[in-house]
Amino acid sequence: MRKMPLKTALVLGVLFFLPVIFLLFLYPSTHNYNPLEIVDNEVNELQLFVSDSEVPIQLQDHITILGFLGNEPVDNAIAASNLKELVYDKFKGFKKFQIVIVLPKGSEHEAAQLQKEINNYDDMRFWHYVFGEPNDIKSLFNSLKTEEALDDNLFTDHVFIVDKDIKQRGRLDDREDNEKETQKAIFPLYSYDCIEVAEIKNKMSDDLRILFTEYRQKRKGKFDSSSRRAEDLNTNEL
Repeated sequence: MRKMPLKTALVLGVLFFLPVIFLLFLYPSTHNYNPLEIVDNEVNELQLFVSDSEVPIQLQDHITILGFLGNEPVDNAIAASNLKELVYDKFKGFKKFQIVIVLPKGSEHEAAQLQKEINNYDDMRFWHYVFGEPNDIKSLFNSLKTEEALDDNLFTDHVFIVDKDIKQRGRLDDREDNEKETQKAIFPLYSYDCIEVAEIKNKMSDDLRILFTEYRQKRKGKFDSSSRRAEDLNTNEL
């Protein structure tokens, strides 16, 4: 039997052991990340709103996507459809996840029409509509941290992430790595534009995954409360 040349044996050895060594380095590592930052501590609860749900709809103890679709929600079906397809369909199996759409009283029929338009016979148990007086809708919206505004029809295409403690989550620094390297001025991300598919599909989905990971780690007692949070940041720099 011919002996394998030493050079060939060395090359094969490197090709075999290098991936193994790489995996051994990865194995003990843990995933380190900054929790999704708290951008507002005082979001209003939904006591002043009603719904057709058999159980009261509330923000407390839920991870909520909060949206405002105005007097004519069917006119804003694109925003609702993007939210349904890119967020709701992806996260509806997660515990305590819900989407809450805020509408003025008197638009219950329009809400039912919108539901028919965006629902392809899917499970919509975690998609809710709540109805309130215009002043109460404005008060709820004003309790959120945002650079956006409701229009005259009480609509905005931006939605908000609210955690189980009724605190708004987002990004105090939304710069990309290259923008940080060039020391571009810090800018936040308080809400997510449902018309911008890339923003919903990428940024919002990533942020929700981070938030779910935080709560999963808390349940397992593995969450590091010393991680960088919004309370630790000097928001005046923004």
